[in-house]
Amino acid sequence: MSEKDYSKYFQTTYKPDEKKKKPKSAEDVGYSQKEAKRRGKEEIMVVNFDPIPDELKALGNGKTYCLVTFGCQMNEHDSETIAGILENMGYTSTEDEKSADIVLYNTCAVRENAEDKVFGHLGALKAVKMERPDMILGVCGCMSQDESVVNRILQKYQHVDLIFGTHNIHRLPILLRDALYSKEMVVEVWAKEGDVIENMPKVREGGLKAWVNIMYGCDKFCTYCIVPYTRGKERSRLPEDVIAEVRDLARQGYKEITLLGQNVNAYGKDLTDREYLFGDLMDDIRKIDIPRVRFTTSHPRDFDDHLIEVIAKGGNLVEHIHLPVQSGSTEVLKKMARKYSREQYLELVRKIKQAIPGAVLTTDIIVGFPGETEEQFQDTLSIVEEVRYDSAYTFIYSPRHGTPAAGMEDDIPEEVKKERLQRLIEVVNRIAREKNEEMRGQIVELLVEGESKTNPDVLSGRTRGNKLVNFVGPKDCIGKFVHVRITEPQTWTLKGEYLALVEV
Repeated sequence: MSEKDYSKYFQTTYKPDEKKKKPKSAEDVGYSQKEAKRRGKEEIMVVNFDPIPDELKALGNGKTYCLVTFGCQMNEHDSETIAGILENMGYTSTEDEKSADIVLYNTCAVRENAEDKVFGHLGALKAVKMERPDMILGVCGCMSQDESVVNRILQKYQHVDLIFGTHNIHRLPILLRDALYSKEMVVEVWAKEGDVIENMPKVREGGLKAWVNIMYGCDKFCTYCIVPYTRGKERSRLPEDVIAEVRDLARQGYKEITLLGQNVNAYGKDLTDREYLFGDLMDDIRKIDIPRVRFTTSHPRDFDDHLIEVIAKGGNLVEHIHLPVQSGSTEVLKKMARKYSREQYLELVRKIKQAIPGAVLTTDIIVGFPGETEEQFQDTLSIVEEVRYDSAYTFIYSPRHGTPAAGMEDDIPEEVKKERLQRLIEVVNRIAREKNEEMRGQIVELLVEGESKTNPDVLSGRTRGNKLVNFVGPKDCIGKFVHVRITEPQTWTLKGEYLALVEV
């Protein structure tokens, strides 16, 4: 779509020959995760998304698409772009996978259960595909970047029409055309990251909260993590492009934005023509007239003092900080290649709490990492007690094909992993309940998101600290800020009493 020669970035698009032979492996279509590991930092260009060719703009007229998303906010945001491209081609959205003309699964490779769900969907649609051969069935996202997954699809799910990765979403119109007209499987997975593509169309839901990518990829290479292979090396968007997007969202009336990146704290480190880091970006966005600004996710290693100073200025920069610790044991952290110790993490927490007294800290924790001893697990329990997180995402270690940790001896019995996870959850929930109890009687500001999922007579909103509060109030509060008094703290949510609208 740009004049740049992409040949060194991507594997050739697979199309069967005239004998209609299926590929036997991902290597047959040029895919190699070993190459992805060895890749170097390439020159990254900023390229504007080319308009969809006129002959493809009406391709979807009268047709529907179903887009099913798994995984993190980055995947959700990618799906907004995919939906934007499809709707610019004339397609309309549906939630019915069996009747849609196009079904795309935007996938996650971080956990094994997410992959299993995708394969379950693919298997369930095989009979539908046999009945409706003109239907296009596609797999995209992070799973597509894993050669073992591509191999499995090529060998066992040959009713799939289209596979593409995380780096070439902007190529969707061309890939979809090829899948429709050739009636053969089309595979295009770029092992090396491409350029930063600006101005791609998006379909954002609700008009209240928006995600804004500030960078792509990760250079940390934690031993358990597949992200550096599925998302590529770090590429920052230019500050002026990020700021322009945030200003546009403010003009459209959005009340909250979340800045996204696999490691937002590393923003700007790859910008060779200027000295401009994440703290500088946050300081500039702080001056834009948008009520709330969040970010996720951060790496403790890159969380510098300047960023803390900027967040401490408050205003529209909320005090909720997601700070993944993963383990409380320095020995385990070293095996994870997290590049910080327990003591360094705790010192960072001390600095944050000192500068931002009302800071709400949340985290990610892995239990059962290869070789984790009971003593090391106790270190994790104790760091949770010491930091007192408001909430935590807790996981049993899930080996990812191609990562260094997958080659480590996994000598912890499954029942021990499950028992440790349960003990951790009990500590996390107890502290979360205690933290919420501290809010009893407080008056908090909520951004009202809509009706409660379980009771249409109850409204739900989130505090600046990202805590979910349910309350009874007038329906015209939806999409606005209100003051609520916390009346009944619970473990995961709070109940409140509506007081008044807030002028922002």
